[in-house]
Amino acid sequence: MTKPLVVVESPTKVRTIKKYIGKKFNVAATSGHIKDLPKKEMGIDVEKNFKAKYLQIKGKKKIIQDLKKAAGDATDIYLAPDPDREGEAIAFHTAEILKKKGRRFHRVLFHELTKKGITEGVETPNKLNKNKFDAQQARRILDRLVGYQLSPLLWRKVQGGLSAGRVQSVAVRIICEREREIHAFNPEEYWSITAEFEGSEPPPFEAKLTKKNSKKIKIPNKKTSSTILDELSSTPFLVDKISEKTIKRNPRPPFITSQLQQEAIRKLRFSAKKTMMIAQQLYEGIDLGPGEPEGLITYMRTDSTRIAKEAAEEALTYISDSIGKDYALSQPRSFKNKKKAQDAHEAIRPTSVINTPDKLKPFLSKDQLALYTLIWNRFVASQMAQALIDQKSISIKAGIYTFSASGSTVKFPGFMKLYTSEDDKSENNKKKQALPNLSEGMELKLLKIDPRQHFTAPPPRFSEASLVKELEENGIGRPSTYTTILSTIRNKGYVDLVNRYFKPNELGFIVNDLLVENFPNVLNVEFTASFENDLDKIEIAELEYITFLNSFYDQFSQKLDSAKDGMLSVKGVGFPTDMKCPECGKIIHVKVGRNGPFLACCGYPDCKHTSNYTRDDKGDIQPAEQPDAKQAEGKVCEKCGKPMAVKQGRYGVFLGCSSYPDCKNTQSINGASKSKPVGIDCPEAKCSGEIVEKKSKRGKVFYGCSKFPDCKFATWDKPIDKECPDCKAKFLVEKTTKKLGTFLSCLTPECGFKQFED
Repeated sequence: MTKPLVVVESPTKVRTIKKYIGKKFNVAATSGHIKDLPKKEMGIDVEKNFKAKYLQIKGKKKIIQDLKKAAGDATDIYLAPDPDREGEAIAFHTAEILKKKGRRFHRVLFHELTKKGITEGVETPNKLNKNKFDAQQARRILDRLVGYQLSPLLWRKVQGGLSAGRVQSVAVRIICEREREIHAFNPEEYWSITAEFEGSEPPPFEAKLTKKNSKKIKIPNKKTSSTILDELSSTPFLVDKISEKTIKRNPRPPFITSQLQQEAIRKLRFSAKKTMMIAQQLYEGIDLGPGEPEGLITYMRTDSTRIAKEAAEEALTYISDSIGKDYALSQPRSFKNKKKAQDAHEAIRPTSVINTPDKLKPFLSKDQLALYTLIWNRFVASQMAQALIDQKSISIKAGIYTFSASGSTVKFPGFMKLYTSEDDKSENNKKKQALPNLSEGMELKLLKIDPRQHFTAPPPRFSEASLVKELEENGIGRPSTYTTILSTIRNKGYVDLVNRYFKPNELGFIVNDLLVENFPNVLNVEFTASFENDLDKIEIAELEYITFLNSFYDQFSQKLDSAKDGMLSVKGVGFPTDMKCPECGKIIHVKVGRNGPFLACCGYPDCKHTSNYTRDDKGDIQPAEQPDAKQAEGKVCEKCGKPMAVKQGRYGVFLGCSSYPDCKNTQSINGASKSKPVGIDCPEAKCSGEIVEKKSKRGKVFYGCSKFPDCKFATWDKPIDKECPDCKAKFLVEKTTKKLGTFLSCLTPECGFKQFED
């Protein structure tokens, strides 16, 4: 009889699991989902209680055949996909495929891929969790209902190829509303007055004017500031009150997924996507010697701050032995969870504290080590003693005015010896000056006084870290979805990442405004958060998922029917502005074309005036300067001989053949190809072209020969002007993979040369 089969989600886990139980079990992987809803149809029968039409995913035929072969005639199948809702769905679909008379299915949860975690998981299996599967189905079905019915509406009303989604559209709304807050913001002038004092002993210190007649002071302008300075010029400065206290600061809990993403973005400059990719590698197993893969962290998608007692005790032993007994607690510290559901997993922690970052350094890539160190430090710090911080505040009287100074010193670093979050650092920086020993009633010497003009600042745009925090605080999405949300809103062309901050573009505003107006509930932050709570209720059997779907769809379908006729159509027509056409005097409209939004006269086709545009700091439309037609004088198309014309596209002004669309040749204004040379000759034999940087129709950068279409050489990887030391190829390319990170590689298939950063 065939050995029992353990089915996991990722092929990477197979080796790690085989290492510990390979003699007693066969181990195989599904490589993610094996069934899903169809791509070309909604796949949900609303009339039959939202019955979902799950199909075998294209390309999974061989994987399914291999699973059936590995199962053989085994009686027991242990289903061990990831321990979350998506993993539960994979487990259910795998059971459907491997179903056989007399066969038993067991649900196994591996929270860590170590000998202990794997053997315990197999020895204590559970039943398949129908409630968790129903929660996953409810989310998948509702997302499909929204996406597959809103997106075609946008195709008809705005532009083909657009998409909408239950969570992505809410994220875009948050970004758009913040941008409008910035547009509407009017800065206000205010002044501050800071003085530098000296007591009877060093050091000198700074104090800020905070009160007048014991009330908070506001200095609106230079005139008020000058009046105050005049009044202070003849006034003694006396120490009025000194207060000292020692505060205790507790460490933060070990990471949950959202906080790991935020901290990795801020501390390591990783994207949320990169953070989760590397965390997956650390969870699934790293070779710590030939054939010795081991999972280094617990499961990385979690809302829970719970930690196993034995893990906390191991940390306490390490702290006492390696950091100092003063830093160790007498018993483990625990952290309270906010949510009931999704608490099957622990917080993200190292599987063993003994695996210190220094110990693992030889086995990890630079990025893996950086993220592992962050996780290890945060977890160990969570079990360390409180930090003790001495804080001193000084109140200084100058007639009717009061200056205030504060400072702090670390009395005992406690957990801060090992780890402080970015939030802790900004808090500490506010009070970093050391204050001298003073006594109440002492007169201080004024060294200098500094009046400064300031202006209030608008709210900042969202970075990846602050957007994840905003989504988390509003209960939008789940840890496993944040990475997808951030990627989707950029890939769909609604927002741009400008200097690491999200900025909505014109298409984002147009789509957002139409959806908010016609589907206020679907794009409502509170509704989206309550949806996540309902999923939690389904998972713990407090809500039936069909009831939940019916409640949503009754309202949504009514809004959808109304929007089919009532939603403003901007396709081909656009919407009016308050500007007039400089050529005919008619109203200028904002239209959406193949290359994005642009300005056009509503009198088209009689008037063909068009223009690109930008928005100023207030969000007002500013037409772009019209290109100078003289720039095309005397220039002809080298392909067909027709005159070239000045045109304006998504990437600026360029020359295009006047016989377009019969001839689609383009040039830059200076006469060269629009494509950007990279300084490397084409490697193809008998080709005299050079490699140039180009953009695909979707805006993705690639590299191809300047002689296209005569030469069809192309690569997605950036060419680097370095000869291959092995095969002497003319250049190398820069590649990035999930497993290896960024490295240089030879394009010659039989060569295989790779060069990694030192």
